[in-house]
Amino acid sequence: MVILKKIRAATLIETLTASVLIIIVFMIASLSFNNIFSNHLRSDHSAIENRIKELEYKILHENITIPYTEDFDAWEIEIITKNNIGILRYSKQEKTYEKQLIIP
Repeated sequence: MVILKKIRAATLIETLTASVLIIIVFMIASLSFNNIFSNHLRSDHSAIENRIKELEYKILHENITIPYTEDFDAWEIEIITKNNIGILRYSKQEKTYEKQLIIP
């Protein structure tokens, strides 16, 4: 004859409490990852940086004429000269960036 041992099991309240805690932890992690991902997408300037490098190359090899203006993916790009120094200005909404260029 086999003697069955009693196995101590968790109560319903303990199980619900553990489930709620796990859900809360996953919800906080999900919101954090969502925030990080959306901030990364908003601050991704690789497309405009590539276009700026391309324009610098074209200026260096005299393929574009100055003054120059262009709209690129909601960015306004402007190249002007002041006191024989090239200034590349690009802006989007309220943010404006400037960069000095070497003009041959």
